[in-house]
Amino acid sequence: MCVPACVLVVSGLVGCDALSTSSGPSEPSASGASGGTASTAPAGYGAVFLGVEECSSFGTTSFTEVPCTSERAAARVVARYDGKVADGPSCPANTDFVLHISEMRPDSDEDGDGVIPQGYACMRKLEPPHPGDPGGGGGPRTVVGDCVYSSGSGQVRETACDGKGRKPPEYKVMSSVEDRSQCPASTELYVQLGGTRPVGCARPVY
Repeated sequence: MCVPACVLVVSGLVGCDALSTSSGPSEPSASGASGGTASTAPAGYGAVFLGVEECSSFGTTSFTEVPCTSERAAARVVARYDGKVADGPSCPANTDFVLHISEMRPDSDEDGDGVIPQGYACMRKLEPPHPGDPGGGGGPRTVVGDCVYSSGSGQVRETACDGKGRKPPEYKVMSSVEDRSQCPASTELYVQLGGTRPVGCARPVY
């Protein structure tokens, strides 16, 4: 299961003064399906360990690259970046979870230099449910159609809009605009989404 993405409310959860910011692809960091560190790099599956369109298995402490036709395959790479997640591009909106890849120096690797650099892979599960879809209750990004709830101390967390998540939804992101002044009057929470339309206009779920 995917760890729900967390968003931080900058100016408090009070009417139209609330502003939240997405934490980006680094949020899901626990082991298992919600993220973690890939510690094994089987040879022969591609020029890059967990390259785009390649697949991974799910594990409790590590992830391995496996053929996408394997019965062990659980998720596909939709984007792959080197370096730290804080310094790199955001994952695509349909990402279910982010797989963090530690730098490794095995005896042999895909290009023979003995090094697999630090990076991260944006993963999409092969089978539903997809927590990264709008309203799905998870994923590393908050998008239009997602729902959130107040988790206290000025924070909100994403949850499933259908009410089947751990917490019931309180707000739903209805649209995205360039500036908060463009949000409709019914907006009670402004969510920073990033991209060319960085402000999400959210209203209460009744």
